[in-house]
Amino acid sequence: MTPTGKYEALAQSESPDAVVVLTASGEILHWDAGAEALFGFAPADAIGRSLFDLIVPDSLRHEEAGRLAVAGTEGTVTFESLRQRKDGSRLYVCITSKTIPNPDGGDPLILSTKKDVTQLRVLRDAQRIESKFRDLLESVPDAVVIVNPAGHIVYFNEHSQRLFGYTPEELKGEPIEVLLPERFRAAHLAHRVGYFSQPRPRSMGIGLELYGLRKDGSEFPVDIGLSPLQVEDTTLAMSAIRDISVRKQIELELRDKNVALEKANFAKTQFLASMSHELRTPLNSIIGFTGTLLMRMPGPLNEGQEKQLRTVQTSARHLLSLINDLLDLAKIEADRLELELEAVDSSAVLHEVSETLMTQAEQKKLQFTMALPQDSVFLKADRRALSQILINLTDNAIKFTDYGSVRLTLARRADSFPKQVEIRIEDTGPGMRNEDVARAFDPFTRFGVGDRVMKAGTGLGLHLSQKLATRMEGRILCESRLGHGTTFTLVMLEA
Repeated sequence: MTPTGKYEALAQSESPDAVVVLTASGEILHWDAGAEALFGFAPADAIGRSLFDLIVPDSLRHEEAGRLAVAGTEGTVTFESLRQRKDGSRLYVCITSKTIPNPDGGDPLILSTKKDVTQLRVLRDAQRIESKFRDLLESVPDAVVIVNPAGHIVYFNEHSQRLFGYTPEELKGEPIEVLLPERFRAAHLAHRVGYFSQPRPRSMGIGLELYGLRKDGSEFPVDIGLSPLQVEDTTLAMSAIRDISVRKQIELELRDKNVALEKANFAKTQFLASMSHELRTPLNSIIGFTGTLLMRMPGPLNEGQEKQLRTVQTSARHLLSLINDLLDLAKIEADRLELELEAVDSSAVLHEVSETLMTQAEQKKLQFTMALPQDSVFLKADRRALSQILINLTDNAIKFTDYGSVRLTLARRADSFPKQVEIRIEDTGPGMRNEDVARAFDPFTRFGVGDRVMKAGTGLGLHLSQKLATRMEGRILCESRLGHGTTFTLVMLEA
């Protein structure tokens, strides 16, 4: 081998540039050591494949085909473009392609050399940004990092330096992934490539949960906002980065407190739900023995004793009603209230309610009426819960009405699907203000007219009734006008 041939072989084997021989259609015929070093593909992986499939990004295939065509017609072409490596990372290369004779006598081939100019491109983009936007970027309150389409950092403002602990000289030209923990890098590379294919603004707090990585190896949670930045013929990506460590800590503390509160609330409801027997038994005993005394079975009573015993009996019944409402509500919240949904004759339940409360209405000289269909209407309900709701709504209507009437109406809803039934409880009482109607079903709610609070009550009845109705796939509606009475409508599914 002549000295000249020796040096030519040495230059070809050690050149940092890639040398590739292609057909006019882009099929790779020769792939040298420089190409392997630059793009990561061994000759065995590259030869016989299309250059377009191997290293050309999808968005640039049309450009590459056009450049090859120019080389074929004009003999040579030189240009700068973006290419991708085997690991998915990207780099800028300066490409010179020229037409060469085919040693086998066929169609001419194309000799293409590719030189890595990524760092030169970084310096050029950095100079463009600093000359146009430096003052603006340094005034932004967030850390700002700008990368080129190859994913290399071209600008790093002062806030970024303080946040990550690097100087601009240490990071300029480095892949943006160096600022991310190792576990995020592969996924971020794919997201970055996807972003440059369709660059658009993205607000902070939208997208992946990410962490930043400082120079000292410490991690911190970040919010990142992205914006495309057009600089001459290049679209860069500007990242606004914000350390959210304090916010994350507050969120964690709030989450822990919410868990503790939920546990405490659950323990409370479990306790109340399990105390049914212990709370009801002594009250039932008080009510029972008071009734026995009032029946004068142990002996005669004077007028004062009878009055005091009736006060005890009334108070005990009121307390039992309050405890029953609290326990039922606790059971619902603890998901321990067992309802047996079956076909219930609603007319029969309404007759029972009427018999229970008729005397109370008569004592107030109220007109108490019912309007029921001739045939039986069966609801999908738990009989005890349905009776509890209707007694509660009717008792409220009688309690809050001093003059006029209370009317119960049962009717099927026309054209409803699935078939529904409504039970209306209408009174001629004082009615409610709009703001009171809106909170009628809130727990512990009591209403007033002017400066006068309405009749005493637990404030749980309507709330509990709505909960029970919901458990039976129903609902309660409220309509009222101040001074014109109130109507509660229980809507249930027909069985």
